[in-house]
Amino acid sequence: MIYLDQAASSFPKPTNVAEAMVEAVNDYGANPGRGNHALADRAAKVIQTTRKLLAERFGASNPKKVLFFSNATGALNQAIAGFPFSKGDHVITTRFEHNSVRRPLEYLIEKKKIEVTYLQGNGEELAEDLKAVIRPETKLVVISHASNITGEIAPLKSMMEIINETDSKVLVDASQTAGHFPIHMKELGIDMLAFPGHKRLLGPQGTGALLVEGEIKLEPLVYGGTGSFSDLPTQPDRWPEKYESGTLNTPGIAGWKAALQELDEINRVSRETYLTIRLMEGLAAIEDVIVYGPGPDVKRMPVVAFNIGDIFSQEIAMILDSHYQIAVRAGLHCSPTSHDFYATSDQGAVRASIGPYNTEEEIDRFIQAIDEIRNGYMEM
Repeated sequence: MIYLDQAASSFPKPTNVAEAMVEAVNDYGANPGRGNHALADRAAKVIQTTRKLLAERFGASNPKKVLFFSNATGALNQAIAGFPFSKGDHVITTRFEHNSVRRPLEYLIEKKKIEVTYLQGNGEELAEDLKAVIRPETKLVVISHASNITGEIAPLKSMMEIINETDSKVLVDASQTAGHFPIHMKELGIDMLAFPGHKRLLGPQGTGALLVEGEIKLEPLVYGGTGSFSDLPTQPDRWPEKYESGTLNTPGIAGWKAALQELDEINRVSRETYLTIRLMEGLAAIEDVIVYGPGPDVKRMPVVAFNIGDIFSQEIAMILDSHYQIAVRAGLHCSPTSHDFYATSDQGAVRASIGPYNTEEEIDRFIQAIDEIRNGYMEM
């Protein structure tokens, strides 16, 4: 199997990820923070170490404000639905947003009567568009650092310079970029940063985090046992316990810790960029293939979306899977506003995404498969 669905979940993982998860289950499978014994302490230490690793990697001041969730969706919901909005507050976001951002915002339009503006620009245009619409009522700006469909990167630094001149808070969805590009919260002025563990950070599924910088009083979305302050009838007002009710995914976090410790040793971003350019140039040479988003000369994520004529995207993905043993993603990719922009809402798009373990031979086989599929349909 050639795996080109890295934007959904990275595969394969470093071997030490599974080893760390097995060790957590077999050697210290106790509840972190919920026992006065050595096994619980060992589990808690793994959790604490992973918080510190994430805080250091992403420039967050306080490891206690590294909050664990089962995915980026949970982290984004905590940041958005837990934000202290009032009626009439204004939010700015982009047309690139995943449904994990769009749906909580649309819910709050009805629930809390907030107003949401979706920026429509591309590339550096986003900064100019942001400058034109930000206003005193703007309480939160939500930025998808990169499109999960086209790999297009938002001009984060330029946008942050504009936002930092206001009182608005910023939430960055780094689901695609965390682990690929360096992101430093304090240097950029980012208030909240959300991402999963299972994509370019090479951790296991079932892991995600929200990092909070500075003072933001989020309302917790889940209430319950925190392993401390058990005498209180209300949720304890302390980080991270306030936002982490229930048992954490210790095996998953242990695997994520192992991935973070090895990540710098297997950082092959320049190679992924080279393979992306090779893929885009190969697709561009095939008649009837339409590639969406920025060209190969623009800095981008290793994510390429395309179609072959008017063939339904999911049909192409099924042929790739069944006849060529190539795994890709097809459809709307949980970002319908992006497909509205590219006029692909009915057809969807095929998405091929590259990771650190993909090879030139795999990319060439994929290009050949697309050429054969195209020729097969055109001969019918």
